[in-house]
Amino acid sequence: MDIQQLKYFLALAKELHFWKTAEKMNITQSALSRHIMSLENEMGLQLFFRNKRNVKLTPAGEFLKEKWSIELIQLEAIQKHARQIHLGEQGSVCIAHPDSISSSILPDFLKKIATVFPKLKIELVQLTYEQQEEQLKNYKIDLAFSREKNESASIDSKNLGSENLCLVVPSNHHFITIDDITHESIAKERFIATNAGSSNSYDSIISNVYKHYQIAPDSHISCEFGSTIISLIKNGLGISILPESYRLQHNENVRFIPLNFTANLYMNWRKNDPNTLINTILELL
Repeated sequence: MDIQQLKYFLALAKELHFWKTAEKMNITQSALSRHIMSLENEMGLQLFFRNKRNVKLTPAGEFLKEKWSIELIQLEAIQKHARQIHLGEQGSVCIAHPDSISSSILPDFLKKIATVFPKLKIELVQLTYEQQEEQLKNYKIDLAFSREKNESASIDSKNLGSENLCLVVPSNHHFITIDDITHESIAKERFIATNAGSSNSYDSIISNVYKHYQIAPDSHISCEFGSTIISLIKNGLGISILPESYRLQHNENVRFIPLNFTANLYMNWRKNDPNTLINTILELL
C-alpha cells in the first residue's frame, strides 16, 4: 500500500466511475483497475461492488473512505512540513551565544534569519565553553557563537572578526582613560574574573593583559556571564575586563576603557552537518 494507491481509491470512491476517475487521475482505466485490485488483495477485503454498469462502495470501503480521507490530508500535511524542514522554511534551530553579543551582532543576525525563514523557531541559549562542544556533538545545539575557536575534529569554526577588550569600572572610578592605567594603579584593584578558571584562548588573552601590566590579581569573584559581572561592578564589587560590545547594552554607571588587546568571535558548528538549514544559515552569516 502506498499514498498513490490511497489517492486512486479515494478518487474512485468519490466518482464511482472507473473511466471518469482514470481520466481525472491521468492514468488508463486498466491501470486504475490494477491498483484497486492490488489494494484489495493486500488488505484481503473487497472495497467496491462493481459490474459493467455500476460501481458501489462496500461497507468496508465506506469505512475506509471516511478514515483515509482524513488521514491522507494529515499525511500530506506531514510531508509538506517535512519538506519545509528540509528546505529550512520551518523547524527549529538552537543557537548558543556569549552574553557579549546580545546587543551587537546577534539581533541583526536573527533578523536576517527571520526574514528568510519567517516560520523557523529559534532558541537561544548561553553556555560555558565546555558545554558548547558537548552539546554540539550531542545535537542539543546547532550553532555556537564563541570567543573560543573549537579545535575538535568533528567541529568546524569560522572567525567572524575581533573587537577591543575594555577595562570596565564604575562610572565614579578614578580610571578615566587608558593613560590612567599603570602597574602601580591597577595592582591595587580587586578584579572579577570573566571565567571560572577553564583553560582556553580567551583566558590566555586576559592573562596577557595581566602580564602587560605586571599584575597577578587574585579574583575574589569568578563569573561566566558579562552582564552579571557588570552588575557586580555597578555595586562596587570590583573591576573586570570584557569585550567592548557590552557597551551597546546601554549600561549606565559603568565606564568602558578600551585596551590595546582584542578578542576574536567564532561561529562553531558540526562538521558535515546534513541539515541543509544549518548550511543556509551559515551562508547568511
